[in-house]
Formats: sequence, structure tokens, C-alpha cells
Amino acid sequence: MKKEALLYEKLGKDKVHCFLCAHNCRIEDGKFGFCGVRKNEGGVLYSYIYGELIASNIDPIEKKPLYHFLPGTLSYSIAAIGCNFHCGFCQNWQISQASAKDGASGGVKMNPERVVKEAEKHSCKSIAYTYTEPTIFFEYAYDTAKLAKEAGLYNVFVTNGYMTEEAIGMIAPYLDAANVDLKSFNNDFYTRICKGRLEPVLNSIRFMKKNNIWVEITTLIIPGENDSDEELSQIAEFIAGIDKDIPWHISRFHPDYKFLNTGATPLETLRKAEEIAKEAGLRYVYLGNVSEDTNTYCHKCGELLIKRTGFSVIENRIEKGACPSCGAVIKGLF
Repeated sequence: MKKEALLYEKLGKDKVHCFLCAHNCRIEDGKFGFCGVRKNEGGVLYSYIYGELIASNIDPIEKKPLYHFLPGTLSYSIAAIGCNFHCGFCQNWQISQASAKDGASGGVKMNPERVVKEAEKHSCKSIAYTYTEPTIFFEYAYDTAKLAKEAGLYNVFVTNGYMTEEAIGMIAPYLDAANVDLKSFNNDFYTRICKGRLEPVLNSIRFMKKNNIWVEITTLIIPGENDSDEELSQIAEFIAGIDKDIPWHISRFHPDYKFLNTGATPLETLRKAEEIAKEAGLRYVYLGNVSEDTNTYCHKCGELLIKRTGFSVIENRIEKGACPSCGAVIKGLF
């Protein structure tokens, strides 16, 4: 479904400037932006994927991954096609790299009202805009998030963070949490592999925190690309510099898409990253895509607070946002 886009301006001669994401596309009449789903038609920018779901599932919130936000609850997870990155290692590339520009269809038609009803029907506490980049289906996510908030549901973005402050500011009153992929701390990595830049992602993380959005960060560790001690330290120190209570999910890479000749991340690399994170002062570090301890412990006394098996919460001992043994405040929404 086609709908006029948000966050753009007319430049004259039917050219438009889209300032939804950090590409800041200047789009000629009849052309699509970098994302391949937003098209300029006679000086009006349209989203071509409004109300069209390529994926919808009921997931545990831990799968996003969010470990300090409504643990043990379900999230109604939705996605439309498209992305503003072209990462060669993308594990959802079949849907993220599809575009209206190339004639791809959005999938199942579902208006925002129906999404909210489905979430309620399946006893979900939140709606997650995930699998592909939610910035790209922003208009759809925005309308859905407003209705979800009215219905008492929470809203979650799983995002690459490549958006503008205008976009974050617009969605902030309705967005409760975000897991941001901080893919590297090297701008060359972003330009070469993702076709983006590092600084806008860092700015988004800062701006989300400023707007009281609960943030958790994920880094997929790719052998030979972003796994040096120096880079892992830079990421850890950046996160700690914003807030030592931000959970960092360090995930294992598996060969996929254009990175089929790169081997899976050695477990010792993940453990090394975990060590570096703790040395930087991060209080909550979790290893992903491996069979490791995913429990949450008190940062002060070491007490087991949330016991997990896979994505399932077996026990949650946090009381009123605090450790029951020592009273230390545990940041998040429990």
C-alpha cells in the first residue's frame, strides 16, 4: 500500500530531501531513495510498504534480544521489506534486501488496528518492529505504535540505529525500548560492508537515552572484521561512557549471505569480549548464539536475579526494580 511519507521536504523542481534516516537522500522525481521503498512522485514522497507485513510472529522478548525489559513476556513481532543498510553478513537478507524498487511485494496486508488486536489476542505485552529495519517502515510503525500505546501495550524497535534525531524525536513518545546493533567501531567497516557510517549510529544511541528510551546494544562479532581487542575495547568504553547499566549482547557470527567463506566466531573470542566489557565497567554482558549462561546477576552482590534457559525465563527474583538481597537498583523495566 502506498502512503505519503513522513519526514521529508520539497526542494523544488519536484526534487525531495528525505531526512528519515542518516542517508539524507535527495531524490529526483520518479526515483526511489537508498532504501528502495520510498519513491518521489511529482515532488511527493511515498512509502510503498505501508500496512504490508513480510513477517509476523509471537516471540519471547528475550529473542529481540532484550533482557532487562519485561523479561518473560511475549512480543508481537512484525516486519516489512527493505533496509537502509546492505550488510553482507545479514541473516535476514531475503527480506531486508528486497525492495519495491525491484518489484518486490510487501506481503500480507494488515492495518495498524489489526496488528494491535493480534498482539492483544495472543497476550503479548509489546509490539516489536524487527527482523528488517523499522526505520524503513517508519510510517506504519509510527501509526501502529500510537494505537498500541493507547491500548496499554509497549513498543520496541530492533534497529541498526541509522536514523535522524527528527525520526527518534517523533517516535520517542511511543517507543519504550530499542535494541541497537552497534556493528563495529570502525567507520571503514560501516562504509565498506554496510554502506553507511558509524557516527549517526552512535548519535542515535545517545539521543535515545536522552529521550528516556530503554536501550540495549548488540554486536555481532565477525572474525577478522570487528574482533580485535582494540575495537572491542572501544565499543565497551563507548557504552560505559553513556551508561554502565546498558546491557551489551555479544553475538556469535554464523556464515550467511555474502559471508559464507567466513568461519563462525570462536567461543574464546566472545569470552575475551566479555572480559573486556567487564574491565570497562559494564554491569550486564550477555553472549548470544551460543549455549552459555544468559542469567542476570546483581552487579553489586552477584546474586542470581533472573534465571534463563534459552529464551525462557525460569525465575525472576527482582523486586520493585531492585536486588532482593542487597537492595541494589537493577536498571530496566521488570
